[in-house]
Amino acid sequence: MRPLRFLVPGTGARFRCGGLQVELQTAGLASALAPTEIVTYRVRESGHPFLADLVGAEPCPGPALWIVSWGFDVPRQLRQLRGRPLAYHAHSGGYSFDLPAGVPVLAVSRNTLGYWGDRAPRNPLFLVPNALAPQWCDRGLERDIDVLVQARKTSAYVLNQLVPALRHAGLRVEVQSGWVDDLVGLFNRSRVFLYDSADYWRGRGVSEGFGLPPLEALASGCVVFSSLNHALADTIDPGRLGHQIGAGTLGADLQRIGSAAHDPAPWRADPQALARLLAECGEARLQQRWGEALAAINVHWDRLLGVEGAGAVVPPEPPLRAPPPWQLRWRGRVGRLKGWLAR
Repeated sequence: MRPLRFLVPGTGARFRCGGLQVELQTAGLASALAPTEIVTYRVRESGHPFLADLVGAEPCPGPALWIVSWGFDVPRQLRQLRGRPLAYHAHSGGYSFDLPAGVPVLAVSRNTLGYWGDRAPRNPLFLVPNALAPQWCDRGLERDIDVLVQARKTSAYVLNQLVPALRHAGLRVEVQSGWVDDLVGLFNRSRVFLYDSADYWRGRGVSEGFGLPPLEALASGCVVFSSLNHALADTIDPGRLGHQIGAGTLGADLQRIGSAAHDPAPWRADPQALARLLAECGEARLQQRWGEALAAINVHWDRLLGVEGAGAVVPPEPPLRAPPPWQLRWRGRVGRLKGWLAR
C-alpha cells in the first residue's frame, strides 16, 4: 500500500469549512490503513509538508498516492502531479473540468458517482460516503427549541418567509449562524431541523456533495425537513427518513412543520431505516470502504506505471479512454446518414 498524502489548501481558520473537516477526518481514518500525512498547497504551515517542496524534491512518480479534492483547484493540482499516482476525492459535481484518463474517483455520494460515471466512464470509480463522527447521537436532552435553522446555505424562502411565519404561529425558532461550541447539543435541543440548500447550489452551478447537516440532525433525534437536491436524495427518503421542505405552498410547510414541532413522534424517521443509514455512514464502515478502494487503486497504478518485482519488470499498461462527446454525436449522425442512404 502506498503512503497517502491528502492535499488541502491549509488547516487554519481561514480554510475552515465542511470540506476541510471531511478531509481531515478521512485522513485520520486512513492513517490506520497506510502511512498518511496532510500536505498544504496555499500556505506553509509548521507540522505539514508543502506541495511545491515535495514535488520539487522527489523524482516522478514518487512513493505516495496523492488525494486531491479541492474543487476549482483540482485542474491545477492534476497538472502539478502529472505522472504521479493520485486519486480525486470528489465531493461535488458541476466544476466542468475533465479528469485525465486513468485517474480514479472516490465519490462521496451516489449523485457524485453518477456525475463522474457519465463524465469519466473509463476511469476507476468508487463510492466512499462521508463519515458521521461518533459524537452525533441522541443525548436525550430536553428539546426546548421547536425549529432549528442554520443560516449558511439556507434559501431566502426559509429565512424571509417560512421562519417569520413559524414565529408568528408561536413556534420557538432558532436561526444559528457563526461558531457554536456545542453544535451537537444544539441539535439535541431541537425538535425539527430545516435544511434547504437547493437555491444555494443552483446559484453556484455545482452540486450538494453529501449534505452532512440533515444526517447529523437525524442522528441527533430531530425531525428533518430538507430539500432533495443532488446528494440529499441519497439520504432523505421522503416520508421515511425525512420530509421535503417547500412542498408546494407556504401553508403546507406551516401545517406540517407545526405539527411535527408539537408532536414529533409521528414524523420521526423510521427506526430501522435510520439504523441502516447511520451504520452505513459510520466511521468503521467508511474505513472499510477506503481500505477496499485503496487496495484496488494501488493495483491500478501498478498497472499504469509498471511493476518491478521478483527479478522481472512488467511494462506499463495504458489507461482506457472514453471518446469525447463531440465524437459520439458525430458517430450518431454518420450512423443515421448511412441508414438513410441504405434505404
